[in-house]
Amino acid sequence: MNISLSEHFDYKKLLRFSMPTIAMLIFTSIYGVIDGLFVSNVVGSDAFASVNLIMPFVMVLGSLGFMIGTGGGALVSKILGEGDEKKANEVFSILTYFLIFMGVILTILGILFTEPIAKALGADEVTLSNCVIYGRVLLISLIPFFLNNSFQSFFVVAEKPMIGLAISIVAGIVNIVFDFLFVYVWQMEVFGAAVATGLSQLIGGGLPLIYFYRKNPTKLRLGKAPFDGKALWQSCINGSSEMLTNVSMSLVNMLYNLQLMKFVGADGVVAYGVIMYIFFIFTGMYNGYAIGTAPIISYHYGAQNTEELKSLYKKSLMLVGIGAIIMTLLAQLSSGMLAGIFVSYDPELVQMTTTAIQLFSLSYLLSGFNIFASSFFTALNNGGVSACISFLRTLVFQIITIFVLPIFFQVYGIWLAVVAAEFLALFVSIICFQRNRKKYAYA
Repeated sequence: MNISLSEHFDYKKLLRFSMPTIAMLIFTSIYGVIDGLFVSNVVGSDAFASVNLIMPFVMVLGSLGFMIGTGGGALVSKILGEGDEKKANEVFSILTYFLIFMGVILTILGILFTEPIAKALGADEVTLSNCVIYGRVLLISLIPFFLNNSFQSFFVVAEKPMIGLAISIVAGIVNIVFDFLFVYVWQMEVFGAAVATGLSQLIGGGLPLIYFYRKNPTKLRLGKAPFDGKALWQSCINGSSEMLTNVSMSLVNMLYNLQLMKFVGADGVVAYGVIMYIFFIFTGMYNGYAIGTAPIISYHYGAQNTEELKSLYKKSLMLVGIGAIIMTLLAQLSSGMLAGIFVSYDPELVQMTTTAIQLFSLSYLLSGFNIFASSFFTALNNGGVSACISFLRTLVFQIITIFVLPIFFQVYGIWLAVVAAEFLALFVSIICFQRNRKKYAYA
């Protein structure tokens, strides 16, 4: 049964509507991990370190898709809540065409500067070649990567999250099959892993583009639209926090790698790479819920339905709290198994990675509240507050903790840096919730 954005959402309906997006984000994270599994276990730890060194650069560029998807999705949902379906389609079309245009420009620039950027990120004679190969191949698929990230949000706005999930599953299967063929069977090493990921992005971004371009049963369809600079700017401002989150995470990942090279060498970079793959899967729960519920919040904000906003706010905090406890316990109990999946070939590396996962995963107790807080204000079309939370959480606090804690706790301080950063960010989220509750009447 289809669920409309305009309906009242109890716990059951809220979970039913957001669950496909949660599953989509988790599944997307899992097939993103497949590259790492094949490269680490088939090609070796040096190649795995190369992938992890260059990946932040690709993610920085790809964050534009997240910005347009979340910021534009909030704006389009708000416009639908106001009852202007024609305007909503025009804005949706403009944003999609903008992503394609920017994808062309950034693909060319990214390919030209891959090698010097890889060197700046710490690539040496052993890792540089694989960094450049992996980075340039992924950049060729940058446009579908943009569209994939953006359409994840717009499928929710169109009230068709199950279609988004289905496309993600197909893309994931493509990635897994071709990783097996290219890396394991045909021994194409890092190049093969990158091509497999690029093909999956082509599916993830291309199929939704076709779906929304053709006549479909939703309220969204790509078509001709007059340029609307105000809507584009508002979408960018609304989604700036999500873009900032992804850019900051990529920059912070670079700092983590530099610190780990300083304290424990390449093994530390490998362990951190494992942590980040696991991190994307676990926080996919939070991000999926945030993306899945944001259009609901935006719609009822546009419709000025304050009672439903109050209900969504309270229920969401409760669900995030329950999820935080479950995910933290699960990460703690499965840490050894997860480490072994990636680096079973080196017992010492397994031990280091297990300890790192156990310390790092304590952040799951707090991160869900901060992710929801940022997404909540994006949904209310308040990009300033949302960006403030994200900027402090993902950049300022993490930079401080990643340099200060290792002074006292050595490598353990690096693993605990994110925990301290999330703790500090939680205070910011609480303050933002309290100061804006009367303005938006959600509490």
